[in-house]
Amino acid sequence: MLTAVVTRGTQIEVLFVAAEGEGEQGIDCEFPLEAGVESAEPCETGPSPIAPEWKEIAWGSGAFIVLALLMRFFLYPRLKKGMDARYALIRGGHEQADASRASARAEVAEYESALATVRAEANERVEAARQTLEAERAARLAEVNAAIAAKREAATAATSAAREAVSGDIADAVADVTSRTVELSVGRVPDPAAVRSAVDAAMSVGVSS
Repeated sequence: MLTAVVTRGTQIEVLFVAAEGEGEQGIDCEFPLEAGVESAEPCETGPSPIAPEWKEIAWGSGAFIVLALLMRFFLYPRLKKGMDARYALIRGGHEQADASRASARAEVAEYESALATVRAEANERVEAARQTLEAERAARLAEVNAAIAAKREAATAATSAAREAVSGDIADAVADVTSRTVELSVGRVPDPAAVRSAVDAAMSVGVSS
């Protein structure tokens, strides 16, 4: 087994040393230090450290092909199926939310319509009750006014009758007093008809004034 020993200087010397006393075998080669300068003993070109080997390319290509086949026929369909199921679930949730929102709006509109109907009926009932109360109040007021007018007329009639009765008594009393006064003054009894006529005339003048 050979071991490479590299010595630097103006020339690069590569020395291969045999293991376990097999001896030393030196290979001198020069690497050009400047571009365009040829060395007297150029070193042989070895394998590139970055160039892949054919088996690496084969293994990498095989692994990529297997991964591509797995993705195409197994992984991607399952992924697509899961994405489709998730999309369908989300879409179903959105549709259900839209339906619930529309149902709620319809219920709110129905409630507002029913509330407007109830308010209209309540206003009609209140107006009817107000009109009924107004009619009853007017009728009651008319009855009370009629009763007051009847009582006033009865009181007026009674007052007039009492006044006439009192007037007759007063006229008789005045006539008696007047006749007695004239009799005492003149010495003879005056005519009762004339005295009564004079008294009535005097009382009628007093009442009219």
